[in-house]
Amino acid sequence: MHLEPDTTAVVVVDMQNGFCHPDGSLYAPGSEAVIEPIATLVDRAREAGIRIVFTRDVHPPDQFEDTHYYDEFDRWGEHVVEGSWEAEIVDELPVEEGDHVIEKHTYDAFQKTEFEGWLNARGIKDLVFTGTLANVCVLHSAGSAGLRDFRPLLVEDCIGAIEDEHHEYALEHADFLFGEVVRSDDLTFGSETE
Repeated sequence: MHLEPDTTAVVVVDMQNGFCHPDGSLYAPGSEAVIEPIATLVDRAREAGIRIVFTRDVHPPDQFEDTHYYDEFDRWGEHVVEGSWEAEIVDELPVEEGDHVIEKHTYDAFQKTEFEGWLNARGIKDLVFTGTLANVCVLHSAGSAGLRDFRPLLVEDCIGAIEDEHHEYALEHADFLFGEVVRSDDLTFGSETE
């Protein structure tokens, strides 16, 4: 599948210390395992002039104090708190000048963020999703993209999960309902040859 730089962005979802580093409070080996394949894909995309977007799941310490029902700290424990080491993107995936970072406070990168407007202002139509977790923030962000008429492409070998079953479920659900599942070696960017 060939993707053009002027209409494509690679989205790196929540590759943060809290999820991908062994010292993180919500560490999953499956999240750490996709760092290298994501880095390879991002390098290829950057070289072709594709825009790179990182999402960071960040929670102010008091975010859930007055909520009626939605409380991630109750469900997951306190994690990726604003200003903490856990909330930072892993060192192996450095954010470079020209990359865009979306700070989100829910599973969905479009919920109460500037993401949709940023994409529309640049004429981006195709979103290549990588990151973690497959059945949580990747699935909800990619689904939200599809509902907004972007084409979500979920790169199966660049998406982390806690359990293999979670990975399989998320990709099958996405492929059935709103997106397309691809492998990183199925993608070519810009002047790359297939």
